[in-house]
Amino acid sequence: MPKLKRDLTMEQQLARGPLDMPFLMLVVLLTVIGVIMVFSASYATALNEGRKATYYFARQAAFAVAGLGAMYVISKINYQHFRWMSVFVLGISVVLLILVFPFGYGKAEVGAQRWIRMPGIGSLQPSEVAKVGVILYFAARLCKRNTEKKKRFGDAPKERALAFLDRIGFLELVPYILVLGVVVLLVLLEPHMSGTILIIAGAAAVLFAAGIHWGWFVGGGGFIMAALWFIITKTPYMTKRINLWKDPWAYPKDGGYQIIQSLYAIGSGGLFGVGFGQGRQKLGFLPEPENDFVFSVVCEELGLIGAGLILALFAMLVLRGYWIALHARDRFGSLLVVGIITLLAVQVFLNISVVTNFMPTTGISLPFFSYGGTALMIQLGEMGIVLSVSRQVPAPKQG
Repeated sequence: MPKLKRDLTMEQQLARGPLDMPFLMLVVLLTVIGVIMVFSASYATALNEGRKATYYFARQAAFAVAGLGAMYVISKINYQHFRWMSVFVLGISVVLLILVFPFGYGKAEVGAQRWIRMPGIGSLQPSEVAKVGVILYFAARLCKRNTEKKKRFGDAPKERALAFLDRIGFLELVPYILVLGVVVLLVLLEPHMSGTILIIAGAAAVLFAAGIHWGWFVGGGGFIMAALWFIITKTPYMTKRINLWKDPWAYPKDGGYQIIQSLYAIGSGGLFGVGFGQGRQKLGFLPEPENDFVFSVVCEELGLIGAGLILALFAMLVLRGYWIALHARDRFGSLLVVGIITLLAVQVFLNISVVTNFMPTTGISLPFFSYGGTALMIQLGEMGIVLSVSRQVPAPKQG
């Protein structure tokens, strides 16, 4: 009994370690800048809808405050508890992905059914929960791969075949392939291509960090590329997206309008921008500038220098996140942070790529900047998990 009590005390002390201040300050800074940019990008939209100019800003600010509070609460949780929570989070995300088909919306607006209405709160995108669920589940299982006993097989032909599959690592991958396959299939059926890419990226990052042989990533990457090629060329939804990407000016009123206006906004910002709040493309030209294309408003109003500084903040956040992963107390914490930070980095890259027409337009938000309360809270919750891991980073040895 005294030993158990002593162990619990040590565990509590570890969970109460200091937060990683550089990471925390970067998250807070990006969140504050994001909320301010939502105000600049959304006030014209709000007025056109007959609302107060601060409608979107007030809602986003409220969710930001709640999200930062949730982030702090999550950071106080000993991240070891996320091991057993992982199964429940993954299960809930799968249920939500199934429920989005009978109860979701979005088909009429954007041609894809991705959201579920949450009375009194707003809307929830189940794929956002699925990203976290997959990373938690993979990290919880893969952190134990080096301690698991090796399977033994007999001399029968079937046993020898299983032994070969085990030797090349295929049997180990089967449960992860099945879980990822179910989640990805449900997201693809919405359809949500960018969400699919993000989920695969987060899962692949955890698998790679866990030591899965690089050959499986080459083979898996080839299979995914072939599948994406089939989806792009054989589905009208994605084929149209590719045609719009190649030449948006050929479809100025039929899908290409938004990216054209985005490029106008970016180009008109120049080096120093037209000034905060002075952007013109958000005044009825760029559709929904407070959402996925908020970075276009950033470029127009803050210019290349302002946009570059914001990207530098994201880069510092990602690098600091990987530093926490490298110095994590154990393998589980390291895998957890690698998955979450890779997810963040890929999401930022994809959003910037879309608004600059580097890749086809798809529904993907810019973390901490795009309007959306539940998405912002989930993102800040993810940062809370990283901070929870940072609390247990071993102190540097003296001398």
